[in-house]
Amino acid sequence: MIDKYTDQSKRKSVEILPGVTKKVMSYGDDSMLCRFNMKQGAQIPLHSHKASQNGYVISGKVRLIGPDEETTCIAGPGCGYYIEPHEVHGLEVLDDAVLFETFCPLRPEYIAD
Repeated sequence: MIDKYTDQSKRKSVEILPGVTKKVMSYGDDSMLCRFNMKQGAQIPLHSHKASQNGYVISGKVRLIGPDEETTCIAGPGCGYYIEPHEVHGLEVLDDAVLFETFCPLRPEYIAD
């Protein structure tokens, strides 16, 4: 599976949770890039997946949540973050936000969008 080139205006935005939309930007068998638009107050509950995840906050502010208080941090514009494969994590949107995230390997459930 490969989708190398992206015209963002031609990508479909899919609501994956209330207040959280995702656009798959490009992907190959080993990785993918996604754009997330998030509304203030939206939450992504604690979860894990086999893909490693790198993220970058374009705008807004989010709280990255781990399984305990020691693994919680606030990320705003210009902040990057890394989540290991199978690491439990979640997110709370403090201000409307735009994030770009890569997943390695790709998350095949996202390609159906």
